[in-house]
Amino acid sequence: MFDYKLLSALAAVIEQAGFERAAQVLGLSQSAVSQRIKLLEARVGQPVLVRTTPPSPTDIGRRLLNHVQQVRLLERDLQSQVPALDEEGMPERLRIALNADSLATWWAQAVGDFCAEHHLLLDMVVEDQDVGLKRMRAGDVAACLCGSERPVAGARSQLLGAMRYRALASPSFIARHFPDGVSPGKLARSAALVFGPDDFLQHRYLALLGAPEGFKHHLCPSSEGFMRMIEAGLGWGLVPELQVREQLRSGTLRELVPDRFIDVPLYWHHWRTGGQLLTRLTEHLAQKSGRWLVPLSGE
Repeated sequence: MFDYKLLSALAAVIEQAGFERAAQVLGLSQSAVSQRIKLLEARVGQPVLVRTTPPSPTDIGRRLLNHVQQVRLLERDLQSQVPALDEEGMPERLRIALNADSLATWWAQAVGDFCAEHHLLLDMVVEDQDVGLKRMRAGDVAACLCGSERPVAGARSQLLGAMRYRALASPSFIARHFPDGVSPGKLARSAALVFGPDDFLQHRYLALLGAPEGFKHHLCPSSEGFMRMIEAGLGWGLVPELQVREQLRSGTLRELVPDRFIDVPLYWHHWRTGGQLLTRLTEHLAQKSGRWLVPLSGE
């Protein structure tokens, strides 16, 4: 039988990115959390953590984290049916990985009424849409929203739709760099905005136009900051259409090449044995997401 106090310590260390904050969440001393991890490792016969900053799970640690995520959800279902079993006050949080652009645009409207109805608190981890699935693989989250269709073992994926991105710049930036019109070569030589090292949207857009490889760019890991920098004329970038409708209407931002956009698919991944809460949230997202996301080309 598993000792779930030990598994909870492992989950807290990963979710809180360290022993000190894990101890605060669990109401224990840091040494007590360390002892629980050591005892867990003694019982499974191998390390469950790589002692880096922040700590990361080993292969067996990921399996244990996947298990504890699913057990938490199933226990929540059981507690709702048999309240007397809730001896320790089960947490009301669901840990989800999602991309910054969804968080900045449609996500809150999509899940607001669901969270209110189910008295649910969300613990949201921001990752680029191309790499969010690694959080599920590591057992760090119960669900994720990402651009990958293929689920990890033990999980399901469902296409919700696509976010449409358009290449935009300020009028002053366009006048300065493209006085005679936008061309692929000129675009590659002007400064772009890139969200982070895992963001390849600008690369894809330039390839779509047939531009030469390699381009100058700022790195800006903030959805709001990304917008502010484009508006200030520091560079051009791919921005969600949902985020810039007013700016396009007012002329604050302009599209570089009309009707050349990129649709990024968003798949909802969740554990198969995640209990009723995840099932209901999945159904809710499938019904609501079409208000903001566009159908994926070819669907």
